[in-house]
Amino acid sequence: MKEISKYSNCFVCGDKNPQGLAARFYYDGQQAITEIVATEQFEGYRDIYHGGIISALLDEVMIKAILAIDRFAVTAEITVRFLKPVRINSKLIFVGKVVKSKGRVFLTEGEVRDKSNEIYATATGKYIEARTELRRELMKSLD
Repeated sequence: MKEISKYSNCFVCGDKNPQGLAARFYYDGQQAITEIVATEQFEGYRDIYHGGIISALLDEVMIKAILAIDRFAVTAEITVRFLKPVRINSKLIFVGKVVKSKGRVFLTEGEVRDKSNEIYATATGKYIEARTELRRELMKSLD
């Protein structure tokens, strides 16, 4: 698997953002993947990982699936369906893949599961490929 580029100050994937998640993303040729532990730092209710953090990770893993094929896109919309609470200290796997692309539009799917393949949330996303000027700006921000 190859590691996918990151922006070092990104909240989700940046390794220089002290408040961030510092998640590392990989591409296996079909989907983007990251593994994290649901830490108490991002607790919503007692012993439950915050849904906003799960949403951010799903957005990131889906857009990383686009970045992994050397395309630069921005989020147009995401829909997250929460199936069950994620407990603090759970080890999670986030996966995202491009399911369709047409012109500048990418449609994606993502999910979060544990090692036994129990699914906690699913997502769909719509991303728009950045035009030339924004693409250059985004490329400069990557490490």
